[in-house]
Amino acid sequence: MIVLKSKEEIEQMKLASQIVADCHREIAKMVKPGITTIEINEMVTAHITKLGGKQFTKGYHGFPAETCASVNDVVAHGFPSSTPLRNGDIVKMDLVVEANGWFGDSAWCYAVGEISAEAARLMQVTKECLYLGIEQAVPGNRLGDITSVIQKHAESHGYAVVRDLLAHGIGRSLHEEPNFEHVGRAGKGLLLKEGMVLTIEPMINEGTYRIKIDQDGWTARTADGKLSAQYEHTVAITAEGPLVLTAQS
Repeated sequence: MIVLKSKEEIEQMKLASQIVADCHREIAKMVKPGITTIEINEMVTAHITKLGGKQFTKGYHGFPAETCASVNDVVAHGFPSSTPLRNGDIVKMDLVVEANGWFGDSAWCYAVGEISAEAARLMQVTKECLYLGIEQAVPGNRLGDITSVIQKHAESHGYAVVRDLLAHGIGRSLHEEPNFEHVGRAGKGLLLKEGMVLTIEPMINEGTYRIKIDQDGWTARTADGKLSAQYEHTVAITAEGPLVLTAQS
């Protein structure tokens, strides 16, 4: 069942989403060679509390930390680590906040020091995929209009779109219907309606779209060991157009 939100409810969702956005602004100040993702995780935990939110990820189906920290070939769901980030790494930080009974969710990819031209290009194209998808999140479009433009843009640059990890509706629960891949056909799929709130979160790989899961049962890596990037926003579909609730500026 897809839960449509009123304008007032979408307004109420902004608090959790903007706490997430503010955490990402603080992460951007911290990311540099030598920092650990455990240190970033600790900052985020404190910052969420300071801003009046609640962390949600730690303990969710047994996940051990307040953030997902995914470095280089880790696509998603990586554990924060005491291993220092190195010059040239890319790190994806995925955050979920609950506030006043509503959820916000956003992942962002960060360059650590000086990264390669290839890594920078992957990050840029992935961010472009996110915003191209967001442009299609309007009433009357189909879900395939979002996913197909993401797939087309990624593949036109020689990249692959992860299939096995899904975007989702979001509201009073972190995961609501619909759940969807970031691939598809324009004009096909679920009709988009005013009041839907979705995560749009393309995961784009340098090589194959296939992934493998570590023995910890969580950490998802590219099957070929190549880089993966991700950007994610929580987006409300409104009569005035897409409203990015987790916008950082």
